[in-house]
Amino acid sequence: MSLLSVAEARERILSHFQPVAAESLPLVECASRVLARDITASTNLPLFDNSSMDGFALRAADVAGAAPDSARTLRVVADIPAGATPTVSLAEGQAARIMTGAPLPQGADAVLPVEDTDFQNRSAGLPAPEFVQAYQAVKAGNNVRPRGMDIHAGEAVLQAGHLLKPQDLGVLAMLGEAQVRVYRRPRVALLSSGDELLAVDAPLESGKIRDSNSYTLAALIESAGAEVLRLGVAADRREAVEALVEQAATLQVDLILSSAGVSVGAFDYVKEVIESNGRLDFWRVNMRPGKPLAFGDYRGIPFIGLPGNPVSAFVGFEVFVRPALGRLGGLKTVSRPRVRVRLGEAVESDGRESYLRAEIREENGTLTAYLSGHQGSGNLLSLVRANALLIIPAGVKSAPAYQEVDAWML
Repeated sequence: MSLLSVAEARERILSHFQPVAAESLPLVECASRVLARDITASTNLPLFDNSSMDGFALRAADVAGAAPDSARTLRVVADIPAGATPTVSLAEGQAARIMTGAPLPQGADAVLPVEDTDFQNRSAGLPAPEFVQAYQAVKAGNNVRPRGMDIHAGEAVLQAGHLLKPQDLGVLAMLGEAQVRVYRRPRVALLSSGDELLAVDAPLESGKIRDSNSYTLAALIESAGAEVLRLGVAADRREAVEALVEQAATLQVDLILSSAGVSVGAFDYVKEVIESNGRLDFWRVNMRPGKPLAFGDYRGIPFIGLPGNPVSAFVGFEVFVRPALGRLGGLKTVSRPRVRVRLGEAVESDGRESYLRAEIREENGTLTAYLSGHQGSGNLLSLVRANALLIIPAGVKSAPAYQEVDAWML
């Protein structure tokens, strides 16, 4: 069987996924959700001309040439706190004390910072002075945030497929978007398989190992914005595998994900079960770690089988499952950003596209990568110590120190 390239395997998988349904949620529940509709500004931001600092609103012409030894005296005719609506219109020689964010009064075209005046007593509750001495000149527009400076009404602000960040929620709040149309979270049924797997709190037995993949993969699923339904471990019996896969189908999940048993011969029960009500393909992917991969569907639900070795399962998730969940979740872009780094030491591969665990440090302004430990697919400690995966292209068996390569930051 020939080896599939990583890119081809990923595209084959992604071609089977479409975004899930959308739902309307209160803004407070929309952090890290994916927008299902474009957002267009219904208002200007700021809504009105306002002061960017505490000071005195005035006419710039009235303080032209002002200096510490040549102050200009202005009559203070109003006091404007944030949230107030000014009712005065400044005439020549007049000013208004103003707080940050407060609307500019009519006639004002600039704000003089309070520290550039003789009004030094700023205790809370202190009334505005009758007169103020201006020690600096300002230009029209200084320290003023004009209406529409940030966003104009009718402007496209956010697009469907955008993952909402905290700052996005802030701008949605400013625009009055109390209910937001987002894609629902994809639902993933997760199971492990193998008689050798023990629960994390079970006593160790000869020839047995603790099930670690279900914890790693569940956390990865949640980090990808999906909901995980943990089905547990299926024993190496057809009826055990069938019971869990059937449970996944009744839960109406969007993806069934398993780990372990995708090498030839060991996966027979899952193969039988999946193919009894669907299809299953075995792929050998030109990558390291994680060459064996299974993909198919059960009762119309996509199924991905990852290798059982912990690092292989982790890398397989990042390479294949995370993009699939991104597509399900409505993300416009599912490719992971890469950074360019310099190797701090020579590295070797076997010619497959390799994902090497590494620690990236900044050295003299350059991101420099060092392997974080042994690269065996069962060795999790080097993954724990890593903050990146180095991507060594297919066909490359060695890369010298100081060569630049791509990396995914973890």
